[in-house]
Amino acid sequence: MALVERMSDTIDYKRLFALSPNPYMVLDRELRYVAANEAYLRVTASRLEDLVGRHILSAFPHDPQDPANVSARMLRDSFERVLARRAPDTLALIPYRVPMQTPEGIVVQDRFWSATHTPLLDERGEVAFILQHTVDVTELQQLKRNARAAQFAFEEGPPQEQLQAGILARARSVQEVNRTLDEERRHLRRLFEQAPGFVAILRGRELVFELTNPAYEQTVGHRNVLGKRVVDALPEVVEQGLPELLHRVMDTGEPFVGRGMLVRLQRTPGAPLTDTYLDFVYQPIVEPDGSIIGVFVQGNDISEQKRAEEELRRYRDHLEELVHERTQALAQTEAALRQSQKMEAVGKLTGGVAHDFNNLLQVISGNLQLLQREVAGREQGQRRLQAAIGAVERGAKLASQLLSFARRQPLEPSVINLGRLVRGMDDLLRRSLGEDIEVETVISGGLWNTFADPNQLENVILNLAINARDAMANTGKLTLEVSNASLDDHYAQLHSEVVPGQYVLLAISDTGSGMPPEVLERAFEPFFTTKPEGRGTGLGLSMVYGFVKQTGGHVKIYSEVGHGTTLKIYLPRAFQTEAEQVDVPTGPIEGGTETILVVEDDVEVRTTAVEMLSELGYRVLKAADGQSALAIIQSGVSVDLLFTDVVMPGPVRSPELARQAKAVLPEIEVLFTSGYTENAIVHGGRLDPGVNLLGKPYRREDLARKLRQLLRNRQQRLLQKEQQASRQRARAERPPEPPKKARLRVLLVEDDEDIRTSAYELLGILGHDVLAVSNAEEARGALSVDEFDVLFTDVSLPGMSGVELAREALRRRPGLRVIIASGYGNATEGWEQMKNVVVLPKPYALSQIERAMEQVVASRSER
Repeated sequence: MALVERMSDTIDYKRLFALSPNPYMVLDRELRYVAANEAYLRVTASRLEDLVGRHILSAFPHDPQDPANVSARMLRDSFERVLARRAPDTLALIPYRVPMQTPEGIVVQDRFWSATHTPLLDERGEVAFILQHTVDVTELQQLKRNARAAQFAFEEGPPQEQLQAGILARARSVQEVNRTLDEERRHLRRLFEQAPGFVAILRGRELVFELTNPAYEQTVGHRNVLGKRVVDALPEVVEQGLPELLHRVMDTGEPFVGRGMLVRLQRTPGAPLTDTYLDFVYQPIVEPDGSIIGVFVQGNDISEQKRAEEELRRYRDHLEELVHERTQALAQTEAALRQSQKMEAVGKLTGGVAHDFNNLLQVISGNLQLLQREVAGREQGQRRLQAAIGAVERGAKLASQLLSFARRQPLEPSVINLGRLVRGMDDLLRRSLGEDIEVETVISGGLWNTFADPNQLENVILNLAINARDAMANTGKLTLEVSNASLDDHYAQLHSEVVPGQYVLLAISDTGSGMPPEVLERAFEPFFTTKPEGRGTGLGLSMVYGFVKQTGGHVKIYSEVGHGTTLKIYLPRAFQTEAEQVDVPTGPIEGGTETILVVEDDVEVRTTAVEMLSELGYRVLKAADGQSALAIIQSGVSVDLLFTDVVMPGPVRSPELARQAKAVLPEIEVLFTSGYTENAIVHGGRLDPGVNLLGKPYRREDLARKLRQLLRNRQQRLLQKEQQASRQRARAERPPEPPKKARLRVLLVEDDEDIRTSAYELLGILGHDVLAVSNAEEARGALSVDEFDVLFTDVSLPGMSGVELAREALRRRPGLRVIIASGYGNATEGWEQMKNVVVLPKPYALSQIERAMEQVVASRSER
């Protein structure tokens, strides 16, 4: 092997070609000269520059004395066979006139040649060039002729001239017949090989392949089938019944025509069968005596045409499906538009009425509650007051439902775990539904968080459960299922109001009577109800619809008569951690001695509020509009809490009043009240952050508890400030302490649970506050809602890598510091151009984490 390699390195093959004593030349696919060696140029009396680029039959035309052009055709046919078969072809003997160099000069002579034509293939296996090697056998051919002539002269007695003349005549006749037959054979062979369809000839009862054309070889996978029986050459077609068809043609003499027949062929050894569709004819080969000696096979592979037709059919079906879907989507969009316009109209009407309506209810409610103390001990009077208060509460609930339906209910959403909320309602649902209703709760594992108003969501679930109880006639089964869900683009196209993405799904199913299609179509319409008069307002499901839409979700009803109803609520996924639930204060009502400024333009509402606050012991100031209230605050009077209506007349609106009040009195608390908030303190359907709202009409107990909650918060703030001031005075009086290490807020991103747990604990040991998440998506959500000092991320994360996450985080927050933990050591790519980044090689211990934290802190200080 080493010797061969050394020879290949040292032998100059170009020089070997040029100096070979044997004639060689090279043609391209168009039979034009590319190269020729010295021996070839010598025997053809040619110059290389005269040959390169010329067609061989142009450089050496045929013999003008041979009108049939036999020699030129033999040469051209040989080249064509090489191009077609990509295999060498040999001409054992070919006469050809060529120019020869003689002492008398260049003379055209008849010579006999033996030629070998070898294909030179390119990287695709196609013929790129043809190499010709020729040998001049003229002298050998002359010797053979002389020997045959001597043999004839010895054996025959007739005169030599007569004998030679007869032989010559017969030879010419035979030569002419052979030439004609050879031309016909070549012509038929060309037609056979160049036929656009596949052709094969099967011989005898054994159905042996006698002849095939290239198209047939391509169809069956270029297998060597010649001389083999069909059952041996193509074993996979045996079970498909093709040999039986061929034998039937042999037995009956009747041809068989197949149209679009599926034949499964194994075109590559060991490969699975390929579906091939064929149009073909099995034609019996009949001898003159009527016997059948074989079968002629001819046909076409129509697989591509079949696939194109199938693809066209699929496209047509898909187009029809798309047209149907788009038509449905258009109808749904039109229905949604009509519903939206209807809701908008009702919403405007509701908003215009709600404020005055709730003010009236507030006056009635406040006076009824004040009156309760005056009729204490009088049973009949108390009973009548309770009935009146109950009517006020039902009116307030009706107004609230209208606002919720119109998506104008002020929501206070927070990040919640829906599964935990549903489990917490289990006892409430069982008490509300009764013993004859079976309640089943199914909570999926790995549940995402969602962002919604928990109080309103509880009301929705309770209302739906009560509706289900009525539909089941107080006996049946209610199932609540909570799981993760995704709504894709296809679903969103069919439901124009849906935004594709990830949701938390709450499905509430009952075994009730179900809804007919005409009821299902109108289920969400306001004031539509199938209950008897006096049993329902028709706002239950419309309130659910409005709440879900205002929350950014999607709601869908599935129902069938006799098979119950399922209502599915999709609430948007939240990537933040669950918010801590605030306990609602209970216990006895408490008053206070603080100063409260009441701002209300309605005289009766203002009078009622002042009386209720005065009874609770508070010092009360009052104003009819924002401008008057602002004058009181700016006068220097000490005010602890501002209690103001949201909708106020005059140039100073309530949000502006609150802002200027806090500018004058930074520690003042603000409590808004309203029966309809418009857009003053509610945006996007959500109460503005930090805003406290008490909806009208409110009860005396609700007002008292809300006031004490806010005033206690104020007292705690004042106490904390006083304590902080005391500490500062104490520190100023004693010598300074050595600086302590900074306590940093760290976002830890690590997909490996074990590594994430250990890193979380190590960072905690170092005294840092840590939020740990498992992927970049959760990290991006945390970064969007919270402030962090350090991003501590693994370099390899599912989806977005740690380096990409760090780069995006630094673009949003240039002051963020980054630690990238990497199993590749310091060779992690992509972080070199980022500032405030430290690479921490894995595995790491407490000391390595501590040094990395010190480095990112130092890099921040240097800036």
